[in-house]
Amino acid sequence: ISSLNSALIAHAREQLRGRRTFHWAVEFPEVFGRGGFDAFVGNPPFIGGQKITGEFGTDYRNYLVERLANGKRGSADFCAYFFLRVHSLVRSAHSMYGLIATNTIGQGDSREVGLEQIATADAIIPRAVPSRPWPGAAALEVAHIWIRRGPWFGGFLLNDRPAAGITPFLAEPGRATGKPFRLSSNENRSFQGSIVLGMGFVLTPERAHTLLSQDERNAAVLFPYLGGKDFNNRPDQSPSRWVINFHDWPLYRGTEGSWNTSSPIEREQFLKSGRVPNDYPEPVAADFPECLEIIERLVKQERASDKRKARREFWWRYAERAAGLYAAVSGMKHILVCSRVSSHHFFAPTDANIVFSERLVAFAISPAKAFAQLSSGIHEAWAHRPGQTTHETRNTYFNESAFETFPFPPELPTLEELGDRYSELRRQIMATRQEGLTKTYNRFHDRAEVSADIVRLRGLHVELDQAVAAAYGWRDLELGHGFHATKQGERYTLSEAARRTVLDRLLALNHQRYSEELNAGLHDKGAKQAKTKKSKATGPQGELIKPTQQELFG
Repeated sequence: ISSLNSALIAHAREQLRGRRTFHWAVEFPEVFGRGGFDAFVGNPPFIGGQKITGEFGTDYRNYLVERLANGKRGSADFCAYFFLRVHSLVRSAHSMYGLIATNTIGQGDSREVGLEQIATADAIIPRAVPSRPWPGAAALEVAHIWIRRGPWFGGFLLNDRPAAGITPFLAEPGRATGKPFRLSSNENRSFQGSIVLGMGFVLTPERAHTLLSQDERNAAVLFPYLGGKDFNNRPDQSPSRWVINFHDWPLYRGTEGSWNTSSPIEREQFLKSGRVPNDYPEPVAADFPECLEIIERLVKQERASDKRKARREFWWRYAERAAGLYAAVSGMKHILVCSRVSSHHFFAPTDANIVFSERLVAFAISPAKAFAQLSSGIHEAWAHRPGQTTHETRNTYFNESAFETFPFPPELPTLEELGDRYSELRRQIMATRQEGLTKTYNRFHDRAEVSADIVRLRGLHVELDQAVAAAYGWRDLELGHGFHATKQGERYTLSEAARRTVLDRLLALNHQRYSEELNAGLHDKGAKQAKTKKSKATGPQGELIKPTQQELFG
């Protein structure tokens, strides 16, 4: 027994890493003798969900999940577990607590692990500020949340304004309830760009053209490289740089053995090592010595200290190649692109045969087919609805939750024609002013900007939104365009009432489409996306016909 105790003590000390423990019931027996605290106020520390294990160890992470989160797993921020712990420390009735958290507390896994479990138990959120700048030096958005355990008979305040209620999304409840589901019809169409990880890959146009003149075969590994700054700021959204791209190729030939006589397992082992036999028939990085010399000189040493083994060992390849993206756009001439993080919501067509940086989301879609729908205020409301995970005040586009869940309207020819007109007018404005998308939309959303071209663009945007709403059958919906207050500041957009109705109807339609796909056998019934209860939307919906992927995307 003594040796067992010694082993347990040693293990505990190793896991604590010098930290002192704190037992609430031992420290405050008089409090817990009466059932817990009456109130709690706090400012939990912030640690991202991906870093908890690295900071505190696997055992502590398991403790958080199993003991505090009731076994609910997910990449929840550390502060979500503080909410759960505080909830367990206050009395089961007539108690209240107020905590500061990062604004992700009402988003993604942090919401599912924390606020959703609390709200489904015995608590209610009577007051919340979903996002406001942290008053200190850190450029961070925080949330202020008040939670009542037990019955609540008072009103609700959301962003210091009266509300009908407050959900775990830190938003007013809508008429349609539940979570949106990823739709099979939108699968394998949207992708984050490549994580290159190593500025040695990136070249000036002059250097790229020199390498092409030295050996025309280098064209197989040299591509224009479109980043977020170019896309947002250049008038034509064109790349200003080039990049070396060795795809998923092995490094060199020369290892012992024969490719032609090897078994599939042996071939797989060759590819995993990055070294292949001399008779390997496909390209390898060493076939392009001028380009490989640059990467070996400028990237290899940088990658040597990377925590991920694959990035250290396969230093001549991108950290994340986004293979699915380039396979999906292969053979396409133009596709749609948007910036992952930007001041405004905008899409633009661009050449398909380039390398896209991870600051962009690329869509394997014919621009003519989907530009109008994705550029509309309808999609903007959905893409930036409450619950989207971001620490920023700028718009962040998450393709998994914004695009893959978006129920497109039935295809109508007028949308293509309107989309072309809108895109062409915007192109002319940028070319004339020599300004990019960001500056153009700064003007678009500036109440004081009354230039004729920007006024025309606003008018065409209203026409486009109305056409998209009509495509859904929402002819009863007054969109209420004007200059309205938003989280990003004043914007020329849909009214708040229209935005809320749009979100209700899109959520109901998402559930309808998902149910149809589920019944058609397009989803694994045992997967995470379980079947949802049917939700109700407000107002007449019209006849909604699910468009096929071919009709929608070309």
